[in-house]
Amino acid sequence: MTTTVSIGSPCESDEQGMRLALALAHEAAAEGEVPVGAVLVRDGRVLSTGRNAPIARHDPTAHAELAALRSAAQALGNYRLDDCTLYVTLEPCPMCAGAMLHARLPRVVFGAMDAKTGAAGSVVDLFAEPLLNHQTEIRGGVLADECGMALSEFFRQRRSEQKLEKRLAHPLREDALRTPDKAFAQITEGAEGTCPWAPRYVSDLPALDGLRLHYLDEGPSTGAVRTWLLVHGLPGWSHEFRTMIPALLASGDRVIAVDLPGFGRSDKPKKEAAHSERWHARVIQELVERLDARGVVLVTQGLNGLIGLGVPLAAPERFSGLLTINAWLPDAAAPVSKVLQKWTEPIARKPRLPMGEQIARASRNGAVDDAVWDAPFPDAGYRAALRAFAGFVLSPQDPEWTREVQAFWCEQWSGKSLVISGGADLLIDRQAAERLRLNLRGAGDVVVIPELGHFISQHGADVALHAVEYFSPF
Repeated sequence: MTTTVSIGSPCESDEQGMRLALALAHEAAAEGEVPVGAVLVRDGRVLSTGRNAPIARHDPTAHAELAALRSAAQALGNYRLDDCTLYVTLEPCPMCAGAMLHARLPRVVFGAMDAKTGAAGSVVDLFAEPLLNHQTEIRGGVLADECGMALSEFFRQRRSEQKLEKRLAHPLREDALRTPDKAFAQITEGAEGTCPWAPRYVSDLPALDGLRLHYLDEGPSTGAVRTWLLVHGLPGWSHEFRTMIPALLASGDRVIAVDLPGFGRSDKPKKEAAHSERWHARVIQELVERLDARGVVLVTQGLNGLIGLGVPLAAPERFSGLLTINAWLPDAAAPVSKVLQKWTEPIARKPRLPMGEQIARASRNGAVDDAVWDAPFPDAGYRAALRAFAGFVLSPQDPEWTREVQAFWCEQWSGKSLVISGGADLLIDRQAAERLRLNLRGAGDVVVIPELGHFISQHGADVALHAVEYFSPF
């Protein structure tokens, strides 16, 4: 490992020693390592040097300070470095502090503080521990701004590279839009709760044709007896299930929640014609295959019509249960109610309609955080899926697909089914839930949760507990 700092170079002040260490930190950064450098000085001359190299050496102990200590001990033929001073650009961690104490270093000078792992006062102060048999003089903050800047610039550049890698891994199609991540930054706290799970993306499913699909996949990916597949309705996204997911995970199950194309963090085709219920169902079918989900309980919520219920048709052997939550299925014998029609039509007609306000109108217990539901749609151009889905409710587009889906659930379905109806839902009433139940082979009675509105919101845990109890055992 070549370096620009030569053994034997003069070092007559703390500032000079820290600048030599900084030069080594910049060399580490150029190699893709966290920029930390160290020099060990004896009698005014550089005795040894070190720079971070855990990545290159596949060694968690390859910190700059340890490299300098090892080299100095070899040069002197003694592990004790009684008359030396160590300069390092970042406050030592506990591992390095322990090595310095074992080496009997009389003096350590560092640059920037380390609020996460610093062992010279930031997190702990091992050097000030009176029970240890050696005390080392510490001076911190030498050229702290320059040392800190080297670290800040390194991590800023690395974040930029990671963002670029993400974009290159899932390039945006010209006929689609992608909601910027910053639009979701405001959903970190507040009345609507948090979503602590890491986003996952896929764009190479055949049906996606390069569109980026967002999903969550939590719990055991292998060995899980049961997998919950959560499919949102109009105009929601996977965030709808944030209070339901923890209760499902607590039962030891796997949970997959999807943002349908055009919603949430998924890419949004610009034209309404890109959307069809059959296509959306195929996207989810392919995701289920890709993730090799088994023992699946399909959870379909709200106005996704034939999409959620169409998912099991391609591989019914993967599915063991169905949970519908205020779900709606087209029925030629029962036209769309006036209430549902009045609620849905503005979504199709008004490009700037606030989704939070619209969601609040769907329930008797209706206050919601507008920012959560408007976040995926920064302007009207992102709302083609909203308009298309409203059209699916008002006028089903694919009668053949409707018949296929209805026939499957009436005649072929052999799993368990649970129909949940919200007593505070103003869109899908008990009668609509009963009609759906009658179309599900072997379904039990409708379960009414009085406080539940059309959207799961804060009552997701109640729904999950009902479901876990009902579907255990299969």
